[in-house]
Amino acid sequence: MNYWLTHFEKSGMTESPDYNSTIKYFEKFEKNFPYVKIKDIGLTPQGRKLKVVIVSKDKAFTPQQAKKTKKAVVLIQNGIHPGEIEGKDACMLLLREILVTKEKSNLLNNLILLIIPVLNIDGHERISPFNRPNQNGPKKMGWRTNALNLNLNRDYLKVDTPEIQSFLKLFNEWLPDFMIDNHTTNGADYQYHVTYGIETHQNIDRGLVQWIKNKYLPYLHKKVEADGFIIGPYMEFKDGTVESGILDLPSPPRLSHGYCAAQNRVCLLVETHSLKPFANRVFSTKSMMQHTLEFLNENFKEIMIINNQADKNHIKNYLVEKKKFPLVLVSNGKFEKFLFKGFEWYDEYSEITGSTVRKYTDKPIEIEIPIFNQAKSAKKIFVPEAYLIPQEFENIIRVLKHHHINLTRIQSDKIFKVERYRFNNVNFAPRPYEGRQLPSFDTVCFEEKVLCRKGTYVVPTNQRALRVIVNLLEPDAPDSFVHWGFFNAFFERKEYAEAYIMEPYAKVMIENDQSLKNEFYKRLEADEKFRNNPLDRLDFFYRKSLFFDKGENVYPIMRLIGK
Repeated sequence: MNYWLTHFEKSGMTESPDYNSTIKYFEKFEKNFPYVKIKDIGLTPQGRKLKVVIVSKDKAFTPQQAKKTKKAVVLIQNGIHPGEIEGKDACMLLLREILVTKEKSNLLNNLILLIIPVLNIDGHERISPFNRPNQNGPKKMGWRTNALNLNLNRDYLKVDTPEIQSFLKLFNEWLPDFMIDNHTTNGADYQYHVTYGIETHQNIDRGLVQWIKNKYLPYLHKKVEADGFIIGPYMEFKDGTVESGILDLPSPPRLSHGYCAAQNRVCLLVETHSLKPFANRVFSTKSMMQHTLEFLNENFKEIMIINNQADKNHIKNYLVEKKKFPLVLVSNGKFEKFLFKGFEWYDEYSEITGSTVRKYTDKPIEIEIPIFNQAKSAKKIFVPEAYLIPQEFENIIRVLKHHHINLTRIQSDKIFKVERYRFNNVNFAPRPYEGRQLPSFDTVCFEEKVLCRKGTYVVPTNQRALRVIVNLLEPDAPDSFVHWGFFNAFFERKEYAEAYIMEPYAKVMIENDQSLKNEFYKRLEADEKFRNNPLDRLDFFYRKSLFFDKGENVYPIMRLIGK
């Protein structure tokens, strides 16, 4: 049995192995059991090979073979944030119990497992004992971001990184029935050994929501607590303090569990607590995975049926029945009471910070706090039949292809009746986020007839990935191409008119257009800021002149009206 001891166990449960040692351990499963196959799925920015471990009793090592087995596919992802690495070690222990000791071999009866040992390998190998100052072990750990200094768990929709490009190829080819993403969280101190995030709001199919709330979560809570671990919802606090309450709101598709929701799939975000010992975190992660697999193994047919129905429901809801799509989801301000299991705290003034610093004792307490777990739609839209994308936007098309979205091209110039968006009140964040300068804006929708050139891309919404399409192409969606800065050039003015040119031209415009003259003087009277700004006054006329660029602040991607 010493042959099967993990580095974690050999170190007295205080260390996690480097990437080469990690892969060598998984390769022992492949060498000794015909049920295991390890495949390369891509390269990291520093040239390391990304791998997936496929475990199947039927030796179904391709998506096509897996489909023929009629078994559920479960994807387990580790190390997207390599400082939070216990999932990798927990997978080693769980696979050993499935394949070597066979005490959990039944988990393969109705399931096929896809295990990514480490997704962010470059970050994993940037190892140091000082990468996570608020974490209790392992002795050394990886770095949060990849070699490009990008956070992979913000990249699922915009797809800037090679790692997520490789992940999406795997995900969309296999289309797993369930996903587990293993993490560690920090922040406040509390009794919970492990918390979880899972989507149960308007951003995921209602059939999946009922399955999660009524069947899966009650089972998971009962089983994990029976293993001795205190479990609760992910602890994101409203104002950064326990007493302000927990936010349990929809996650955007930039995140793993938000992306799965957009793909009509359930993702369990496992979040152990950074202040708990590393061993405790490994075993609580193992408990979460084990009991999830047990439940899925017993209910594999049901989850596959619900997933299949979810793939059809959104087409029926938003295209056939023409219901409005909930594009922007926010808290409705309502909350329920939640019995929080924490530790007693006090606020102490610090000469270092010049303010109070919250400190925790080891005295357990239970207090009622609010949990804000209800969302409302701040904006809803009707989903169009298709989106039209001019052929010059190849960067957008590449992203859509990474998501395996079906599209076609028109074969000749054609006039379409479309809806378009004009941007107003554009502002930019003062600092970049994930290497991008993020804008904020308002949109106004208008109709027009447009001549689309041969080669224009048509993205029909009548496909399984409808939610992904809408989240990318509707500007107001939180993770749209526009919000991620892909179209910042369209907020810029490229031509200008000097005052000595525009002023006499404006006089002619007023003389020839009485309604324009009335509009100008009415605004002068009503708007003091406008009245006192010479540039704004001239810009009023420039915008209404034939010189004005009609493409300024207009979104170049169009919504097709009708067929």
